[in-house]
Amino acid sequence: MNKISPNRQKKEQIVVKLSEKAAKAKGFVFTNYQGLTHKQLENLRKKVQTMDADFVATKNTLILKSIKNLKDKLLSPLQGATATLFLYGDPVGPLKEIAKAIKEFNLPTIKFGILDGQALTSDQLLKISALPSREALLIQLVFGLKSPISGLHRALNWNIQEFVMTLKTIESKKNS
Repeated sequence: MNKISPNRQKKEQIVVKLSEKAAKAKGFVFTNYQGLTHKQLENLRKKVQTMDADFVATKNTLILKSIKNLKDKLLSPLQGATATLFLYGDPVGPLKEIAKAIKEFNLPTIKFGILDGQALTSDQLLKISALPSREALLIQLVFGLKSPISGLHRALNWNIQEFVMTLKTIESKKNS
């Protein structure tokens, strides 16, 4: 009869939870969170959770077991304290929060990330964090598409107005 230690059971449960998160995630960002206080880490975790993401600090071996299918995409081996940002929706918002924390505390440091199957460096991820959100980009696109139509409408309408005003002027000159 094999007895599994309580510690091993706990680790297996953590791997199962991380595997569920990894299966659901569209992207991952691996950071070194060493130096952040517990309160700062919790605040960061709460902020990104509101943006459809999870920020989880666990042992590297447990993270690697949960993302088996992505091991070949890793830019470097996971070393030191690692927190993983699981991105489920638009990656820009959570990345902005990480970038904000980096500006405020000089921590966490981004090791690398994986978005849409592409391995990205920390510099590339910080550039993505500087982009507007998906909604803002869609609004810009709509106004960009609408602008030529509005300009055409104004130009055509102006010509018609000028024509009507010219006819009224001719009519008033004939009547007087």
